[in-house]
Amino acid sequence: MGLDFTIIPEYLDLLIAGTWWTVALTVVSMAMSLIIGVVFAVMQLSRHRLVRWPVTFFAWLFMGTPLLLQLFLIYFGLVQIGLDLNAFVAGVIALSLHFAVYNSDIIRSAIIAIDDGQYEAARSLGLSQFQTMTRTIVPQAVANVTPALGNMMIALLKESSLVSVIGVMELTLSAQRAISDSFRSFEFYLAAAAIYYVVNLTLEQAVRITERRSARYR
Repeated sequence: MGLDFTIIPEYLDLLIAGTWWTVALTVVSMAMSLIIGVVFAVMQLSRHRLVRWPVTFFAWLFMGTPLLLQLFLIYFGLVQIGLDLNAFVAGVIALSLHFAVYNSDIIRSAIIAIDDGQYEAARSLGLSQFQTMTRTIVPQAVANVTPALGNMMIALLKESSLVSVIGVMELTLSAQRAISDSFRSFEFYLAAAAIYYVVNLTLEQAVRITERRSARYR
């Protein structure tokens, strides 16, 4: 039958809508995973076991199970205990928590690597422990690991396609809907791959810009 890419413009609105949902899902999950990752990192460095152990167990649990299983547990499992989440919210929660535990490991290692003199200097200036962490230690730690965190964000973008299995109309599912209507699988999967690549390049550029700007905290 050959290839026929002229059919793609007929479904361009569907692909664009899927792209926007992918971008929205990725951006929201990125922000939440970074925030939660910082919180987890600080909690894991706490001297109190009651603060440190629950987060350590949670990280062990999420690192040891597949993201797809976590997605199913959050979307299909929580409804059985009365928590009915829509597909987009469930996808954001699953992606955020999954990548938060990896981000927390990266940030925690960066915090440990910062010289103790930084902490002592901040405390000598009258800053509380909380202010020292939020204004001095954490900004430097995040700045030092911006490339590593950027790689995690790029991985998050790629893994966002998994939420298609619970019905979020992101790019992959949009392409599948177009295929089911047109029976042109290669054309639409290739179009989806091209769009993912463009979004990925945009994200990589944003990471580079963030890395340059965060250099002032080093």
